[in-house]
Amino acid sequence: MGLAQSVVFPISLRQLRECGGKGAASGGMLFLRTGRTTMPQIIVSNSTCAGLRRIRSSRALTATMAAPLALALSGCLGGAPIPSASTPITQTEAQQGAEFHPQLLAEFGGAMTGPQAAYVEQVGKNIAVQSGLGNARESFTVSTLNSSVNNAFAVPGGYIYTTRQLVSLMNNEAELAAVLGHEVGHVAARHSQRRQRNAQRNQGLGVLGAVLSGVLLGDSQIANTVSRGFLQGSQMLTLSFSRSQELQADELGIEYLSRAGYDTRAMGTVLASLAAQNSLDARLQGRGDAKVPAWASTHPDPASRVQTALSKAGPSAGGTTNRDTFLSRIDGVIYGDDPEQGVIEGRQFIHPELRLSFTAPQGFYMVNGSRAVSVNGQGGKAQLTLAPYAGDLSSYVRQQFTALGGKDQQLSPSSIQRTTVNGISAAYGTARVNNGNSQVDVVVFAYEFARDRAYHFAAITPAGQGNAFTAMFNSMRRISASEASQVIPRRIDVVTVGRGDSVQSLSRRMAYSDAQEARFRVLNALGSGEGVRPGQKVKLVVRAR
Repeated sequence: MGLAQSVVFPISLRQLRECGGKGAASGGMLFLRTGRTTMPQIIVSNSTCAGLRRIRSSRALTATMAAPLALALSGCLGGAPIPSASTPITQTEAQQGAEFHPQLLAEFGGAMTGPQAAYVEQVGKNIAVQSGLGNARESFTVSTLNSSVNNAFAVPGGYIYTTRQLVSLMNNEAELAAVLGHEVGHVAARHSQRRQRNAQRNQGLGVLGAVLSGVLLGDSQIANTVSRGFLQGSQMLTLSFSRSQELQADELGIEYLSRAGYDTRAMGTVLASLAAQNSLDARLQGRGDAKVPAWASTHPDPASRVQTALSKAGPSAGGTTNRDTFLSRIDGVIYGDDPEQGVIEGRQFIHPELRLSFTAPQGFYMVNGSRAVSVNGQGGKAQLTLAPYAGDLSSYVRQQFTALGGKDQQLSPSSIQRTTVNGISAAYGTARVNNGNSQVDVVVFAYEFARDRAYHFAAITPAGQGNAFTAMFNSMRRISASEASQVIPRRIDVVTVGRGDSVQSLSRRMAYSDAQEARFRVLNALGSGEGVRPGQKVKLVVRAR
């Protein structure tokens, strides 16, 4: 069953656990793609069980690919004209958005509620009105997602999204309005539909290129992927917009800022903060450049758009920023990983609800999401996730290989080995796969945590170098209730700078063991030599329940 014939969406580890292994076989698949390095990427996802009745069978899931999102848009547009940028949201577009909305919420950890989310919604609807689309306030739905990824995007029908992590990076209300205005611009300009139509003309790649109407940060380079190229990782979307469309959305966002009375330079300043965060993340993760790695990128590099946005905005003409109001409204929001989705502490991953922990190899870094946690480095890539489990660990491992291979490649391990890891029953297998002129080893290492629940790593390394993950496989362990209770989330704490405070003294209050000052400066958009002044409000990251 092809992409245009079904709708597939992923669910979280916790949701799969609740399914109790009663669903069909796992629908994950493996695809090899090459980025800037010669190391292929492992791209794995799963969907199954009650509540996902749209997925008709494991065969249908395999045929369509369980991707971060594979949204069927076939027949939505057909040959009908694409509405102009001044046309109100149509009923067809509204129906599309209503269908995609719950899937996106599931992918990104759910929608937040409460006063912080209500504030974001208010700003988003106010900026949507500036688009001139009829009934914009009622037609647009604005959601704040419980995700630790810096992301913002939209789908046709007026559904726009930002993550709490991206909101935390902002420093005033004008920047929030700029990000949401950028996404409104994608909706108004119908960029999603245009990308879909172009992609459909290019050998049917369309569904991916048109799934979402826009993101703020980058390009997933979908055309370079092998075997339909779906991007890995929970909370990562496969998407490609042209540079001209991204710049047009920036321009529309700036126009909306001006109409609403905001400082129009906010589009440039928020892009600058995103570029600085990318650079810091690259340094902390040991990557050689400041860009999100190609395999993990869902957005174009913001650094290249900062000066263009500032130039378009022109000199500040006294527009409002509402800095103090904004900071008071986001005070206390969770920053980084939500313990309900597991947390990364250095090289250690801890999931207090699933009661498990493992340690990534030295020199690797992790990316956490609602469905899986990925481990990435020059020596290989892996993901930890789970699939329905019926009590037979060897069969479970073979099912994962079958699912990884998909319909186009028979993938099976040479043998299944049984072992015990820190008192946990485990099984693993390895398969060698031809990847062009080279070979790679694919490893599935599974653990039985209960008679109806198993977790597994799917890893890929150059042939003969599978020992890169051996220590990680052997580090999997259960954690006690006491250890789980000690996992405390990080939160934004807005404080007023006192007379004796400095960047250095405030940085020491950041809840990190490394790069405290660098983190503080990026979070507060402070340049390398810039200080703070008494009475100024700044953001800290602290531990708090």
